[in-house]
Amino acid sequence: MGIFKAYDIRGVYPGELNETLSHLIGKAVADFLDVKTLVVSRDMRVSSDALAEALNKGITEQGVDCIDIGLVSTPANYFGIANYGYPGGVMTTASHNPPQYNGFKISREQAIPLSYETGIGAIEKLVKEKKFRKVGSTGTVTTRDIQADYTRHVLSFAKDVKPLKIVVDVGNGMGGKMLPPILEALGLEVTPLYFELDGRFPNHEANPLKEENLKDVKAKVLEVGADLGVAVDGDADRATFIDERGETVPPDLVTALLAREVLTRERGATIIYEPRSSWAVREEIERLGGKSAICRVGHAYMKAALREKGAALAGELSGHYYFRDNFCADSAAIAMVLMLNLLSAEAQPFSAIVKPLRRYYHTGEINFQVEDKDARLEEIARAFSDGSISHVDGVTVEYPDWWFNVRKSNTEPLVRLTLEAKTPELRDKGKAKLMAHLGRPVT
Repeated sequence: MGIFKAYDIRGVYPGELNETLSHLIGKAVADFLDVKTLVVSRDMRVSSDALAEALNKGITEQGVDCIDIGLVSTPANYFGIANYGYPGGVMTTASHNPPQYNGFKISREQAIPLSYETGIGAIEKLVKEKKFRKVGSTGTVTTRDIQADYTRHVLSFAKDVKPLKIVVDVGNGMGGKMLPPILEALGLEVTPLYFELDGRFPNHEANPLKEENLKDVKAKVLEVGADLGVAVDGDADRATFIDERGETVPPDLVTALLAREVLTRERGATIIYEPRSSWAVREEIERLGGKSAICRVGHAYMKAALREKGAALAGELSGHYYFRDNFCADSAAIAMVLMLNLLSAEAQPFSAIVKPLRRYYHTGEINFQVEDKDARLEEIARAFSDGSISHVDGVTVEYPDWWFNVRKSNTEPLVRLTLEAKTPELRDKGKAKLMAHLGRPVT
């Protein structure tokens, strides 16, 4: 069907995902998870109310009760499942996608996410076949307000936060509801941008990975002389950080900074990062006495690795930051609080804290159109076999003075290149070598 993805269900409304299909998905989720109760919630998208209602109808028709926690962020959905001990849940959201999209994020107990391999594929099969269990009675829908408990949980991560001046852009997404009580309790001087919930995203896409969506927060940071800027995505599980000079702090370096904050309180903790991260991340973790561990990209893999290793923190270049003490789930709000802890403890501005980590020269992620992705990755591994090769996620090759990672897109005929070197010349030379195998980049 095309909407059943690697980590969630997502498609354009109503052409790809509509109420009829959502009703079937609800029935399939109920049958697959085979539990008595599910936590359900939704974001502020125009289609979310109708899709969530159809989903809940399907769930209850299979004899499963719904605990409806209402209009909340995805991290609050995870909290609602794990904090109260419910056996699973569904969040109606399309995260950072444009307004015409919607979808569902599905979790088991303790907010353990379903991936295609661990459940979404089976749910797709049930939806296609429409062979659902016959049940004797329907479930019920009960509402529960979790805002106060969720706010207390996020604030439990705060340590001596000073009254800093910050700008927060939530892009008319769910941060506009979930963040105000947190920000107020911290005693910050806040300039809010686009806190009105509006699923049409009238100001800009709620995707903080795109530089064009950061123009407003950067301008406002400079205008008001803020210590920090934060941009949050539509369902408030990802964050991008801006320094006081209006410059984006790369997410891998944010992982290194959050590791610093964690390791000051928990020396020796394990910190997980992903293969596209700068050498500076591993070096910073180990300099501070932490244990570094690498994991393939994707929230299902990151959360599983956190549990397996008992790690305190994990970070991805997508702006997802995961915390052991947050049920191994991601949260833009908790990442923001930890960054405020760090800035409050340091006697220098944000840019000065980041500067020592900006010691290598990075290409960013570059996309190449490739039809036979597996064959191309094998070709790359053969061509660069004189380096140290890892297959944790795609192909990563390290040399003494540069490294690169090439990995497949889950959804498109693309491979993605990330490369870093000790000098700009080595970076450009390495990039040219890879392009000889990958062709010209696509925009």
